[in-house]
Amino acid sequence: MEVCCDLEVDVNGEETFVVDKKIIALYSGKLSKLFGKSKGTAKNIKVVFNDFPGGAKSFELMSKFCYNGGRIEIAPSNISLLHCAAQFMEMKNSVSANRNLLEQTEKSIEEMSYWTWSELLITLKQCQVLLPASDSSGILEKCLDSLVGRLSLTTEMSPCPSTSSPDSSGFRFSCDTKSTESLKTVSSRATWWFEDLLVLSPVLVEMLVKSMVSRKFDHNTLSRFLFYYHKSKFFTVSSKEKCKIVEIVINMLYILDQNCVSCKSLFGILRVALNLKIDKSSRNKLEIMIGLQLDQATLDNLLVPSPYGMNYLYDVNLVLRFLKAFLRNGFGQISLVRLRKVATLMDLYIAEVAPDPCLKPSKFLALMMALPDSSRDSYDELYRAMDMYLEVHSGLSEEEKMKLCCALNFKKLSAETCVHLSDNTKFPSKSAVQALISQQLRLKSLLHDTGNSKSNADFPCKAMEVGKKIEKDEADGQVVLYAGKLDHSAENENLKANLQGMQWRVMELEKICRKMQEQMAKIMKSRVPSHNHTRSLPRLCS
Repeated sequence: MEVCCDLEVDVNGEETFVVDKKIIALYSGKLSKLFGKSKGTAKNIKVVFNDFPGGAKSFELMSKFCYNGGRIEIAPSNISLLHCAAQFMEMKNSVSANRNLLEQTEKSIEEMSYWTWSELLITLKQCQVLLPASDSSGILEKCLDSLVGRLSLTTEMSPCPSTSSPDSSGFRFSCDTKSTESLKTVSSRATWWFEDLLVLSPVLVEMLVKSMVSRKFDHNTLSRFLFYYHKSKFFTVSSKEKCKIVEIVINMLYILDQNCVSCKSLFGILRVALNLKIDKSSRNKLEIMIGLQLDQATLDNLLVPSPYGMNYLYDVNLVLRFLKAFLRNGFGQISLVRLRKVATLMDLYIAEVAPDPCLKPSKFLALMMALPDSSRDSYDELYRAMDMYLEVHSGLSEEEKMKLCCALNFKKLSAETCVHLSDNTKFPSKSAVQALISQQLRLKSLLHDTGNSKSNADFPCKAMEVGKKIEKDEADGQVVLYAGKLDHSAENENLKANLQGMQWRVMELEKICRKMQEQMAKIMKSRVPSHNHTRSLPRLCS
């Protein structure tokens, strides 16, 4: 066949090839149809391709196939280029069925299960350069399926971690059958492929993880891989690529079982995401994942600096969103243990942000009231935080101070805290009265119950006398609730005196109980069993 260079082909602006029009058109349906429609007898024709998959390298491989009479060596290193070029150039029909490039590449793809692990990775790496052509042609999907299938087999068969990749059969079998295998070895066997898959782009990682989730891969392993991928790739790419990596890692972590996702690692992603312009959807997913595990967080995790342009120290709104996510499933589905862990954490956080002079009362109040009352046994820590806040924000009005005091459950303040509050001029006088009255009622109820439970016939005489004395004193005492205007200073002093007296009585009673328990223990140790009679012992206070 006479060869003449009568066709110029501009490939994506990268390079211009001068080829024989008849030879190329013989194998390419696209060019054959194009030249069939052209009119005239122009000898030199120029074709411009702006979207040729694989660019100049791919076109050159395709041209070699045509010039070699429909023959070329197809290997994992070039199969994706040839396959995408064959589809683009519509190389389905040719002078011989055996010389159909598309059929030849598809036949090689069917033999993918016999490729080595390294060959599979080479093809995958090339496919990501050819996107979206490789996706539409189907070769990417088949390659990913083969990879996931290979990982599924090797995970079940315990692949040897000592080698960088499986052997030519696609996987290795462990020769170590000892039951005493260390956990570290087991872990490395499950994660041997992490390093190899760093060559994949974020888009391919997303496709890969979705496929692995659908095949019921272990979510703990997938979570560890995503964090490893983020940590390994993040600091070596551009800002735009960083955003893409963070978004895809967040989106993939979100579809996993959240019990398998490390709270500490999520905060690590949050720290870097704060300086990136990731999309709102990914940011919301990250905050929800952190919120659902808020009981595992630490104070340092929550001390996130405020966004740029804001004058307050820490991002209080972010923590409020965490709390909202934590409570979103309803109180009935959150154990009391977890709820109280979060309350303890929030008490520490509130105390940390309280001295911030720029923190608005509304935000401080929102933090204090974010959790239900059942999450705290004591409100002493909240009181101390509020004391610091009022110290810094001395210019608040009485009305604003009273709004803040509404967050305190006075019944859950200790006696010492109530006494401190009554002398604390930073707090409204009404709140001091409420605290003392609440404490007096609580102690009165406690003493009444204690007196009733211990004035039994078998209780020692000394305890009975003390109990009677307490009952008599309480009968003489009064608890007065005021509906009108109060003389707060005089009332506070009376309440404090009454409260301190009641505290002293409780302490005396507790001493008697402890002494009796010690005496009872000695009696039990020295007691000798008798067959003739049994001895009735007095019941002690519990």
